[in-house]
Amino acid sequence: MKTIAVLGSTGSIGTQTLEVARANGDLKIAALAAGRNIKLLEQQIREFSPRMVAVWEEESAKELKTAVADLDVKIVTGMEGLIEISTLPEVEILVTAIVGMIGIRPTIAAIKAGKNIALANKETLVTAGHIIMPLAKECGVKILPVDSEHSAIFQSLNGENPDRIAKLLITASGGPFRGRTAEELANVRVEDALKHPNWAMGQKITIDSATLVNKGLEVMEAKWLFGVDLDRIEVVVQPQSVIHSMVEFSDGAIIAELGTPDMKLPIQYALYYPDRRFLGGERLDFAKLGQITFEKPDTEVFLGLPLAYQASRAGGSMPTVFNAANERAVSKFLHRQISFTDIYRIIIECMEAHQIIRDPSVDEILAAEQATYELIESRW
Repeated sequence: MKTIAVLGSTGSIGTQTLEVARANGDLKIAALAAGRNIKLLEQQIREFSPRMVAVWEEESAKELKTAVADLDVKIVTGMEGLIEISTLPEVEILVTAIVGMIGIRPTIAAIKAGKNIALANKETLVTAGHIIMPLAKECGVKILPVDSEHSAIFQSLNGENPDRIAKLLITASGGPFRGRTAEELANVRVEDALKHPNWAMGQKITIDSATLVNKGLEVMEAKWLFGVDLDRIEVVVQPQSVIHSMVEFSDGAIIAELGTPDMKLPIQYALYYPDRRFLGGERLDFAKLGQITFEKPDTEVFLGLPLAYQASRAGGSMPTVFNAANERAVSKFLHRQISFTDIYRIIIECMEAHQIIRDPSVDEILAAEQATYELIESRW
């Protein structure tokens, strides 16, 4: 029996984590954290009986306390609440499925408390990888990737000498607009951008996949997770989404992880590592698949990827600005306040306006995030 806590339990990764727990029966859920979906959170509490639950806002906490007044569960709020559930003594693995830089402080607290991290929060490494990875090493804590691409690399490296990595090959589906021109992108609708061809994900990450920002964030994460410099990380478009990523070694051998597009596989692998458990669902049928094709990403049209490389090479606080600008721009697009290609324009303007802070502290990272938000609101 393993005991876990889940940050972001009502989101896409969080709900699938609980599906894995439900299917296996030997994962104890000690704590949950969620935002405003109190109805679903109440259902999760009644099914999994956590002893502590965190919600961000006081009003949501009051609503939840009333809904579960008949249960023995402690409700906590805000950042203090997130940190409290992330450091519960009995928790062995913290699943960080929460969206945004809000996940940084709880992750740091959990690492210091000796918890292994099942990492699904991109912002943690994108903006604070220089803090997180050395701290995890110092504390003897495992960072277990939940993202399908990073999980694929992690699995491909099993038993291999990391010093023999020649290249990481991160695959991308190309998103719903693969093959479109820049002129065609200018007029796409929110509904079109939310139709990912292969994966079922939350709205924000689905838009990020359409802009290729998501792939850029994965490159930035991979740099920290696997200690590989940017020049040895390559993105390859693989439209069928059955090769989840690959590792090329110094002898020319390439090892890949393949499977159907199902996020429960990397979630379950992280939770039970190094064991492999049975996972139900469709299996990859190569005869039915017929072919697997590859393309170079179109970095002239889909600027999310080259901008991510630019931000990562600049280093310091620039990845925070890239991430924060994209986050706010995507929100504006989803609310139909800007066009799809305005997402790129906002990111570019924010990066051009930023004065880089080298080796930023958590406070400086969060200040850079806030400054980016304020700049966007003043101009857009």
